[in-house]
Order: sequence, then C-alpha cells, then structure tokens
Amino acid sequence: MDNRSIAVEVVYALADKQKLLRLTVSYGTTVREAALRSGLDAHFPGLDLASSPLGIFGKAVAKPEDRVLEEGERVEIYRPLIADPKEVRKQRAAKAAKAKQEEGGE
Repeated sequence: MDNRSIAVEVVYALADKQKLLRLTVSYGTTVREAALRSGLDAHFPGLDLASSPLGIFGKAVAKPEDRVLEEGERVEIYRPLIADPKEVRKQRAAKAAKAKQEEGGE
C-alpha cells in the first residue's frame, strides 16, 4: 500500500465569487474524491459535488470517479450550462442571416 501524499487544488467559481483550495490528499485519490473532500459545497449553497461535472486544467474528465489525480493538478468544478452553446451559435447565425437578407433584399 502506498501512503504517499500529493498536493492538488480544487476550484469553483460563480460570476461574482470564487474559491480555490489547496489540499493534500493520498496518492490514488480520484478527481471526484478530491472535489468531495474540498467541502466547497459549504461555501456555495446548491453546489452538488457528488454529481457536478469536473475537469482538470480546463479539460472535462469523462469519468471523475475513475481518474486518479497527479501531483499539482487543479480540479475544476463546472457549473451546469444555462444554454447549449451550439444552439446559441445556431440562433445567432440565423439572426445574422435574416438581418443580412433584409438588408440586401436577397
């Protein structure tokens, strides 16, 4: 059994408030375990650490329950999307096309 420890960071941010915690965890700790151990849900009411999407340095982790952390990594807790970015882009493009059509009479 390996009793080594590693240092990691766990971060969560809202538009007006953010928190970054440095944790020392056992070697073999998963991304989800680090998020749960951070206790950030005490600082952000409504934050569900058990099911929130997670990432490391800006890249989403598909299976945070399986991904083991390495020394110095930063776990990011992501907020749920308010709108689907693809749908927003599609709507913006349609609006721009309509405006261009009305302008040019095409």
